[in-house]
Order: sequence, then C-alpha cells, then structure tokens
Amino acid sequence: MSKALTTGAPWRVLLVFVVPLFIGNVIQQLYQLTDAMVVGRVLGVDALAAVGATGSFIFLLVGFAWGMTSGFAIPTAQAFGAGDARAVRRSVAAGSILTAAVSLLVTVAAPLLTGPALRLLRTPEELVPQATTFAVVTFLGTATTMFFNYLAAVLRAIGDSRTPLVFLVVACGLNIVLVLVAVPGLGLGVGGAALATVVAQAVSVALTLDHIRRRVPELRVRREDWDVTPAELRHHLHLGVPMGFQASIIALGMIAVQVRLNSLGSDAVAAFTTAVRVDHFAMALLNSLGIAVSMYAAQNLGARRPDRIRTGVRQALWMSVVGSAVVGTVVAIAGSSLVRLFVGPGEDDVVRMAAYFLLVNGGLYVVLGGLFVLRGALQGLGYTAVPTITGLLELVCRVGAAVVLGAVWGFEGVVWGNPLAWIAAMTVLIPAYVRARRALERREPVVGAVQPAVVVESAVAGGAAEEVAVLEAGVAEAEVIRPAQPDPARP
Repeated sequence: MSKALTTGAPWRVLLVFVVPLFIGNVIQQLYQLTDAMVVGRVLGVDALAAVGATGSFIFLLVGFAWGMTSGFAIPTAQAFGAGDARAVRRSVAAGSILTAAVSLLVTVAAPLLTGPALRLLRTPEELVPQATTFAVVTFLGTATTMFFNYLAAVLRAIGDSRTPLVFLVVACGLNIVLVLVAVPGLGLGVGGAALATVVAQAVSVALTLDHIRRRVPELRVRREDWDVTPAELRHHLHLGVPMGFQASIIALGMIAVQVRLNSLGSDAVAAFTTAVRVDHFAMALLNSLGIAVSMYAAQNLGARRPDRIRTGVRQALWMSVVGSAVVGTVVAIAGSSLVRLFVGPGEDDVVRMAAYFLLVNGGLYVVLGGLFVLRGALQGLGYTAVPTITGLLELVCRVGAAVVLGAVWGFEGVVWGNPLAWIAAMTVLIPAYVRARRALERREPVVGAVQPAVVVESAVAGGAAEEVAVLEAGVAEAEVIRPAQPDPARP
C-alpha cells in the first residue's frame, strides 16, 4: 500500500518506514548468512574461504547493477511526491527496461570473466574450482537479484516498505530449506548454496510482480507507458549510473583487500569472510536508515517541502547515532561468539582475527551511520557528483590500507581500511550537505503543493516541448526532465 512521506512528524514517518525496511534488510542478509553457516560447517573452512574469495568480484558487477536499480527508483519517488501518476508509471517502465538490459549484459559476460578474474586476484589455487562454481551460478541468476531489488525500490519509492518484507520472509524460509537440501542433502557443494539463493530470489520476484498487478495500481504500467523516450532513459541513467559506480568503487577497494588477504593465506580469507557476514548483518539498520532518508528526501522534494527535508535529515542523524551505538556495542562485545556460529571447533586463529575486525568496525559505526544518512539525503535530492567523489575517497583509503598497512601489520592493518574510508567520506559529505541545506533554505515551503521544486515541467506549444534545466544554487549540477507530453490530470 502506497504511503506519502510528505506529512506527519518526520522522525515518526522515518521510523515507521525504516522498521520494515530494517527487518527486510536483516532477512536479506540471512541469505548469505545461511549459505556461510552451512558451507562452513558442512563443507569446511576451505569451502567457506572459496565463497569469500568471490565476494569482491561478484560485488564489482552485481553491486554496480544493484546500485543502478536503486537510482532508477529516485525519479519514481520524486514523481509520486509531486502527485504525477503518469510520471510514476513511465518512470517504472523506464527503470524496468534498463534493469532488463543490465541483467542481460551481466548474465552473459560475467561467467566468462570469472576464471581469469579469480586468478588475477591471486586466489589460492586450491580455492579456485569451488570459487568459480559459486560465482558462475550466482551470475547466471543475476536477473532475479536485480529485479527483486528494483521492484522493492519502486515499492519503497511510493512509501511501501512492508510488502518487500513479507516476500523476503517467504524467500528466506525457502532459501534455508533449499540450502539444506542442496548442500548436505544432495551434495551439490558450494554451487548448491548459490543455486538455492537464486531460486529463492526468483520466487520473491514472482510474488512481488503478482502483488503489484493485483493491488498497486500506481505502479501498474499501461501499454502506452512503455513508449519511453531516450530522454527519459537518460534521466534515469543520470541517477542510476553514479549510484552503481559508487558500488563498483567500493568493490574495487574490496578487490585490493582480497588480493592482500589471499597473500596472507586461507585463514585470513576465512576470517575476513566470516567477519564481513556478521558486519553486514549488523550494518543493516544503518543502511536501512540511509535508504529511508533517500526516499523521504525524494518525495518531499517532489512535494516542495524543503522544511521537512531539513528536519527529517537532522532527526535521522540522531536516530543513526543511537542505533550505531547499540549495534556497535553488541558487535564489539559478542564478536567471538558470533564468529563461532560460522566455523567449526579448532579454528581459534580464524575466530581471533574476525573478532578483531568486528571490534574495530563496531567502535566506529557512528561514523558509518552519519555517512549513510547524508549520502542518502543527497541522492534523494538528485545530487550524484558528491556521493561519487566520496566513493573515490573510500577506494583510496581501502587500497592504501591493503597495500601499506597490510604489508606492515598484516590482517590487522587491512581491517583499518573500512574505518579510514568512512572518515574520509564524511569530510566531503558534511560540507556538501551543508551547501545543499542552504540551497533548500532559500526556498519557501509550499504545503500541499504538487509541483516539484527542482523539476520544471516542459512548456508545450504546438506539440513541441521546451527543455528546462534548473541549476541548484551552490552545487554545479542540473536536473533535466523531458516528459513526453503533459498529464491532463495535473493543474
């Protein structure tokens, strides 16, 4: 059910929106956690390390595609906040076309690159066969991952964070059953673990599509809506590609880390793999808050409510401080116990290294929480340059930690790449958001308005549309939207 994020107390609106999103994010992490636990305990540490060795390469390609789909939903949220039903449907159509195209490209190209890429990353030779199998099966199921992420994003764009949660619960339960059947039951190894996740996500896509067809008329694309223009596709790519690029930049940093870890041996790879599983699980709350802020900012931008954007971001920052303090404390204290869920007895070195990773990261989650909120706000407002710059800074810090600190202090040095990356990103995000906030302060809030603040409809005369670009004060970025024709239902 759609819900406008443009009315009500901002903190309460964000909290109601983020709780299902957080639970859904946690459940999505259970896909990977279930795989890791079954693989580590049934197939052994080498199999777990093989799965971990694929992480950076998979994230480089799938992460880029996933980031793009999230960006494709931002115009949908802006159109929904502006009350433009036709623009919402056309945005969904444009995003669907682009999601299908990127899915096809990754599905065809990625499996061919897997073997050479793993060897380029200096993956230990004993891990290559299982790592290749896991990566290829995952890439062949790219379309299921991308379309579920895209469909979940457009549902969130219209204020519905509950429906994706329901389908994730079903898919996660199915994934657990399928992993147990495929790995210990049928003996399909790491390939069976990857296949179980692909099938579970395919079910979630089918359920989401059926739900939209039956109960979400706002997203039900009509035949004429598929006739999207190149300008509309470019507009979605304008927001989607930078978000995908940010994910790829992070992945490049992970690749540098992976190369260093591979040189430190299988125990280091297994420890990092296990710690990252727990770390992603713990960061689900902060990541969910960032997603919620981006949708909140996009809707209120479309509704011309800069006052609500300022208040909401400020309150979201306080929420991130509290959440990161709680989660960081739990992870730092219970790190060793959490790691032992993934490895069998006798792996004390793996547990020690992974617990150190969690102690360092958990202590600095407060920085990461602020990063997610400010980056989400800027993305929701349509800014793409600054988040991309922060991604480049993160890349430099992670590579530097892997190359320099890793050479001096080994695993412990590599671990500091994430905190240094977060701190460097915040040095850019804070002043960038301050400039964006000052630009918003120069606008008069318009309660109940439906016309977007930065999206200026094309002036139509004699059937020809005049393109209008709005340059944000203080930020050298312009947003251009070229609708095919005006919606007669709008004033």
